[in-house]
Amino acid sequence: DPCLPRLARWVNGYLNALTPEGFEQQNMVATFAHAIFTPTDFTRSDLIVDDRPYAAALLVGLGYNARNGDHLRTTQLQFGIVGPSARGEQVQNEVHKMLGDEPFQGWDNQLRDEPVFRIVHERMRRFSPEEKGTWGWDAITHYGGSLGNLATYANAGAELRFGRHLPDDFGSTPLRPAGENTAPTRSRSPGGPVGFHLFLTTDARWVLRDITLDGNTWKDSHSVDKKSFVGEVGAGLAITKGRWKFALARYYRSREFEGQQEAPVFGSF
Repeated sequence: DPCLPRLARWVNGYLNALTPEGFEQQNMVATFAHAIFTPTDFTRSDLIVDDRPYAAALLVGLGYNARNGDHLRTTQLQFGIVGPSARGEQVQNEVHKMLGDEPFQGWDNQLRDEPVFRIVHERMRRFSPEEKGTWGWDAITHYGGSLGNLATYANAGAELRFGRHLPDDFGSTPLRPAGENTAPTRSRSPGGPVGFHLFLTTDARWVLRDITLDGNTWKDSHSVDKKSFVGEVGAGLAITKGRWKFALARYYRSREFEGQQEAPVFGSF
């Protein structure tokens, strides 16, 4: 597409295999992620064998979303590195210093350097009433999975939304591919009305591999016995205006490995 920026056209030229064809709308998404994982006890410098490993991941990604009506396909390729080169200890220490918090003492036990990748694919379907008014509801189902040494799993779930001027997109959950405002939409006028809605989201995963729990693929490292099935439920509020969306949510996840003291509870905005 000659309207795309030059960099996007250059990337497209090398990723034709991922580019969808035969869809009404499609777009490209570039991502950057830095993830840090630590055990619960920050005071111990020895290896805590019954808690998750110290790990950091530095990732970049490219993806494509393709839409036909109320159907969406999304494919993302992520690659990067896990280990000391991801600089998790340094980033966490600087943040804790700014907040006046104590540093974690066990980073000498973190996973070793390993290049990582994964390809993520999901398919979504949006259900909504034919009669659309100011107030309304919709439901978005999804299924898909991830393949790679970073994470390998299959997943499925749904999101239910209710509110005023619902956006014409595929969800408000930023933890999943296309689960926010990066999916193609047919109604993004900058001067559109302010909308807001509540959402409830669920996801279930059958996990075959998670490097942050299973440890390094080809090197000896700390690991724990992960649980094969993990469930998650979240609830939140989203506000939309034109091309902008602000979403605040809280998530409750089942335990991810044997012996985990508490089930994860976390938020996003």
